[in-house]
Amino acid sequence: MSTDVGSPGLNMAVFGLFVVVTLVIVANVNRRHATANDYFTAGGAFGGGKNGLALSGDFLSAASFLGIAGAIAIHGYDGFLFSIGFLVAWLVNLLLIAELVRNTGRFTMGDVLSYRMRARPVRAAAATSTLVISFFYMLAQMAGAGGVVALLLGVHDGTGQAVVITVVGVVMMLYVLVGGMRGTTWVQIIKAAMLVLCVALMTVFLLGKFGFDLSALLRQAAANNVKGERILDPGGMFGRSGTSKLNFISLALALVLGAAGLPHVLMRFYTVPNAVQARRSVIWAVGTMTVFYLATLIIGYGASALVGSRRILSATGGQNSAAPLLAYEIGGTLLLGVVAAVAFATILAVVAGLTLTASASFAHDVYANIFKRGRANPGSEVRVARLTAVVVGGLAIAGGILANGQNVAFLVGLAFAFAASANLSTLLYSLFWRRFNTSGTLWGMYGGLVSCLALVAVSPVVSGRPWSLFPSVDFAWFPLSNPGIVSIPVSFVLGFLGTVLSRDKGDERKQAEMEVRSLTGLTPS
Repeated sequence: MSTDVGSPGLNMAVFGLFVVVTLVIVANVNRRHATANDYFTAGGAFGGGKNGLALSGDFLSAASFLGIAGAIAIHGYDGFLFSIGFLVAWLVNLLLIAELVRNTGRFTMGDVLSYRMRARPVRAAAATSTLVISFFYMLAQMAGAGGVVALLLGVHDGTGQAVVITVVGVVMMLYVLVGGMRGTTWVQIIKAAMLVLCVALMTVFLLGKFGFDLSALLRQAAANNVKGERILDPGGMFGRSGTSKLNFISLALALVLGAAGLPHVLMRFYTVPNAVQARRSVIWAVGTMTVFYLATLIIGYGASALVGSRRILSATGGQNSAAPLLAYEIGGTLLLGVVAAVAFATILAVVAGLTLTASASFAHDVYANIFKRGRANPGSEVRVARLTAVVVGGLAIAGGILANGQNVAFLVGLAFAFAASANLSTLLYSLFWRRFNTSGTLWGMYGGLVSCLALVAVSPVVSGRPWSLFPSVDFAWFPLSNPGIVSIPVSFVLGFLGTVLSRDKGDERKQAEMEVRSLTGLTPS
């Protein structure tokens, strides 16, 4: 069975048009970025509505558009749990994080964590955490680029897909180098609008084929799936055994708690002028994402109904090809071209945001505040950020080639586990616990990060399964694919122990100053 869909020439033309148009926009909106404030946070010039769209554009990644639709198409009900986890996660940002982080920091998460701690070791830990999390998140996006863009261009061999991943990585670096935060934000706004419009159109067209009868769609989905009616019940993806249930709980914890620790999400709260707009950004983002995630349920089951699980799994890109194949089925080459542009925009925008965050953290936290001890000039800070973006982009390309073929929603689940394990405990302790000190920060961040890395290394993600990175060997003694159920509590416990066992009582004046600033946005005199 041929797995080619649509016209590779048309799809390539759509990709090229999107890149040209967005690069022109990026260059025009960011003609001035001499200062670090302009390059890293766009000078705080975006209002809550625009920043909320950009937040949703930053967050609705290849995992959301491609991985979740594929997971629902193949596994049914359990795949939709990714959507629920991603959406519920924003309640933590809305209620606990957005305003306080915006009031306390300037450019990066390290600004918040180091506010009342010993700055150099804490900034080093924050930069390490940011780079690791950004890398794992980028793996998911680049894996999605390899599979889906290769499908749309008719590229089936590994070498060709590696070339596709490389091209995506190079274009992404151009966005960051040319546009900085201002240009990247506009790319994310455009991408979010395209994505929501696309899934809304697909949902309406799809329901129309079944006379707007959701029950008829679900019956056809079950009939055209190898799992039959099991895709309508829990257990299709995670199973019903004790280990499978633990794996699901672990994934759910990572998804719900991880968003509040994602560095590229936290950094976006600095692009608004005040805390009110930061909270408004989250509200706009939640509204946009609610529409999107509800649409993924229809699109996923629709792909099972009209395309079928066997054809999806046999296509280039596997599960990640469900949405493009469905678009071709219901709208032909034209709708596929639209979905091609949206898929491409999704990957490029998210990876550009991640790269900008990673480079900003290294330039601001490591170069400016550790190496230069806070005396770096803005021009050199921006130059270091650009150089770091090139290095990070190269690593993302190499990692994406290695991870090509993995389900991107699954890979993002790992990135969320790292974010929740390394960052969430220290952020919450810093903002709400006066006794918290530098030792607790370092214990919590490094302990959570190392425990998460170690558990992933000896999990089925790396070895022992046909879908592992190294399927031919088996050293997976940790049974869960997502380590969040262990590593997240470890980070909270170590942060607590590091604080209470340390003789460091902290700076009471800085503690009071941080409390006033985080709650009011005012700088105490």
